[in-house]
Amino acid sequence: MARKGARKKDRPRRYANRLASSRIEVLKQLLEQNPGSTFARYGLAMEYVNTGKLAEAVKEFHAIVAADPAYSAAYFHGGQTLEKLGRAGDARALYRQGIAQTRDEHARGEMQAALDMLGEG
Repeated sequence: MARKGARKKDRPRRYANRLASSRIEVLKQLLEQNPGSTFARYGLAMEYVNTGKLAEAVKEFHAIVAADPAYSAAYFHGGQTLEKLGRAGDARALYRQGIAQTRDEHARGEMQAALDMLGEG
């Protein structure tokens, strides 16, 4: 009986991993069809974050801000991802870049708060 219970506990984890992989593949396919889609690229970056592929996520966040400097969420989540990688200096630079680029006051406030929490480095 214990074995059946253990298998059931394992199933959702394996299923979730398969879903994440399939989401990544779908987003990659969307980008192959439309390389300029910042929405699909942002989705891919976030999937990479969710699956722990942080270096890949950072590449996507940088690609987003290069293509669309007004995409404020990419600066914020890119900065958070850089922080997770222990790259505080790079995170500060991305937050500052985002603050300078965005017209969205709310997004600017979030990035400023993140920058303030990191402190000067």
